[in-house]
Amino acid sequence: MRRAGPIDSPTDPFASVPLPLPGKKPKVEGLPPGVSRDIFGPNGQPEQPKQEPPAGLPPVAPPPQPWPMQGPPQPPASFRPSEPPPPPPGYDPDPPRRRILPTLLLVIVVLGLLAYLVPAVVMSGSVLRGTRVADIDIGGLTVTQAADKLRAELSARLDRPVTVSMAGREETIQPDEAGLELDVVATIGEAPSGFPTPVEVWRALTGTTDLQPKISIDAAQLARTVEGLAESVDKAPKEGRVVFSGLRPRAVLPQEGLLLDRDSAVKAISTAFLRSQANVALNMVPAKPKTTEETVRRAFAEARRAVAAPITLTKDGKTAQLTPAAIAAHLVYVPDDNGVLKPQFDAEKALEPIQDKLVDLAKLPQNATFAIENGKPALVPGRQGRGVDAGRLATDITGVLVKRDSRTIAVSLAAVKPELTTAEAAGLGIKEMVAEFTTPFDCCQARATNIQRMAQQLDGTIVQPRKTFSFNETLGEPTAELGYLEAPQVVGGRMVNVMGGGGSQFATTLYNAVFLGGYENAEHTPMDYYAPRYPEGRDVTVLYPRRDFKWVNNSQYGVLIKAVATPTSVTVTLWSTKRYDKIEPVVSERRDVTAFRRQTSGQPGCLPTTGQPGFTVDVTRVFYDGDKEVKRDKKVTTKYRPQAQLTCLATSGD
Repeated sequence: MRRAGPIDSPTDPFASVPLPLPGKKPKVEGLPPGVSRDIFGPNGQPEQPKQEPPAGLPPVAPPPQPWPMQGPPQPPASFRPSEPPPPPPGYDPDPPRRRILPTLLLVIVVLGLLAYLVPAVVMSGSVLRGTRVADIDIGGLTVTQAADKLRAELSARLDRPVTVSMAGREETIQPDEAGLELDVVATIGEAPSGFPTPVEVWRALTGTTDLQPKISIDAAQLARTVEGLAESVDKAPKEGRVVFSGLRPRAVLPQEGLLLDRDSAVKAISTAFLRSQANVALNMVPAKPKTTEETVRRAFAEARRAVAAPITLTKDGKTAQLTPAAIAAHLVYVPDDNGVLKPQFDAEKALEPIQDKLVDLAKLPQNATFAIENGKPALVPGRQGRGVDAGRLATDITGVLVKRDSRTIAVSLAAVKPELTTAEAAGLGIKEMVAEFTTPFDCCQARATNIQRMAQQLDGTIVQPRKTFSFNETLGEPTAELGYLEAPQVVGGRMVNVMGGGGSQFATTLYNAVFLGGYENAEHTPMDYYAPRYPEGRDVTVLYPRRDFKWVNNSQYGVLIKAVATPTSVTVTLWSTKRYDKIEPVVSERRDVTAFRRQTSGQPGCLPTTGQPGFTVDVTRVFYDGDKEVKRDKKVTTKYRPQAQLTCLATSGD
């Protein structure tokens, strides 16, 4: 039996040739001429002759036919999604309203940005429009223009004085006396400028920005001004005391005082200037003395007994007598902390004219000192000695003052060491003049007398190495008992009469000698006003006990101070060992020059002044070794206020 041949698998209908579209005949190209397409049968396919299979074999399978398909295979109808109906004619899938809204929003944003950026660009680089400082419009100006406008207009407003009333009198305080200054830089710094923010642009277009001017007050300057006011109105309490007119004691009853409240005055004046107040009342506070009338009466009774008889001093058969006049001249009654008047006897001064009656002169101590001979300091030796114990004598005398009899005191001697020995003086290196300075003054005035008295007190003083010299401690309080007079002196910017007036000139003379000698300044207050008789930036004001001048002898040598006053000048010379070949000041040009005012006054006790401009100056001290600069101090800046030209009007009582 013949093996059947292989059976062809049906052809993959999807891999067959492309099928003709429904209703169309297949396109057959390339037929020879004269050959009709009908030869391919009704479906366009050639008919195949039927072949009978050989006997005994199964019939031959017909040739594979392609599956009739139209397009890609489709899922069953049950699984086929329903198709949406076709849109009606004229349908627009993007409605106009949805297209307009984004466009409108974009237009609004662009317009908003333009509404901000256009004015912002115009305003940038200047002070924000609508900005005002104390009602002065500086909007739209550059920072420099705004600063100039404030200086021109606001400074004029601030340059208004304040009238203060105190103790029944009135005084006018000028802005410069209060140290009032307009800080233009700080004020402009508060003003919005640069590229403005949207909020600032809106505020500039619809409103204003109000700023307060930045004003500063120099508290130290104002305190000095208040001090000057106080000197003119203060009535210090007067302590009760017992004084002697010759041999007759006289009771002086205590009196209550009235003082300017300095702290509250500084605050009140500051507030008045900052708030543009034209008038302000200053408080006066009562000041009670420590003593009472009763304590004065008891001391008066004791003083009468104190000078009723002399006091006899004895030593080894030698006697000396303190007469009632000598007792009265050196006896004072001073209040203690409880206000009780206690006797105080100056035994050292009382002994000076009589001590040689009790002790041989050769035994008395003597301080070493220096005398200027032929332009050189010559050492005058000192010596240790023995003398009456003054401290013990003072205590003994206060015990016998109330006695009418037994007024004899046996004094005791004590070894007395001189304050400066010969060896100590010789080792101080006082051998040459290191500095000298002179200032002039008008003759025959009270201040001239005071300057001459100070020169007498200071002459011969020796400042030890590394020690600090205090003007007030060395000279003490200027009193009538010491020969001082009341004289005019500038205190806190005002010319007032003070006891010892003229002390500032003497202190200035000493200051300049110290400056040129190369010594260290420890404490000094410049004068309020510039006086042409002194170097610029090198003056001093003193007022006992509140304002002092101190300097340090920062050398290894002692310094001898010699002071000489003539009727028209005072000279201070310092003797020691030179440390530098030359010391010179470097003075800057004047700056911030301010013109002075002209005023008149009819107040009692008016003291006329000549006008002086105000200015600021720097002074630097330079030290030389030969011609080579070895060092220089830090510059010292002095700011002088303008001193008004004050003319005193004649009063009916003149």
